Amino acid sequence: MINIRDFEENDFEFLLEMLYESIHIPHNKATKEKLLNLPHIKKYYEGWGREGDKALIAINKDNQKVGAVWYRLFDEYNKGYGYVDNNTPELGIAISKDARGMGLGTLLMNQIIQIAIEEEYKSISLSVDPDNSDAVHIYKKIGFKQCGMCGTSITMVYKVLKQG
Repeated sequence: MINIRDFEENDFEFLLEMLYESIHIPHNKATKEKLLNLPHIKKYYEGWGREGDKALIAINKDNQKVGAVWYRLFDEYNKGYGYVDNNTPELGIAISKDARGMGLGTLLMNQIIQIAIEEEYKSISLSVDPDNSDAVHIYKKIGFKQCGMCGTSITMVYKVLKQG
């Protein structure tokens, strides 16, 4: 059984671990310390807790953290890889290696999409390496559509449909 809860302050190191896991580099991936201190990556966590930051943490039956999904707003002066506009939060997600393949990613994505709807966002974006075909497939299945490229990454967007 998996429990999903809101991010708490003591989850920050786990969020960094998941951010590192979310960066798809199949070969010769730099160390966590080196990669997360690059300026174009640091922007994803520096000053975490500002307006527009949201994260959910997945906990397994043994009370271990096994996954996270988060989003953050960027602007035209400080764009993320999945930047669409100032009012579209950019989403990130990662699942611990031993918890993959059980639908946890889809569960987390659906829950954070519900939160985005409640917070009245019109869309959510993400960036994904086209070689990460499993992730691309899952994002498309959930309803994300490709809307551009940033460097070597695909930018995808999920348009929130008004309820009722």
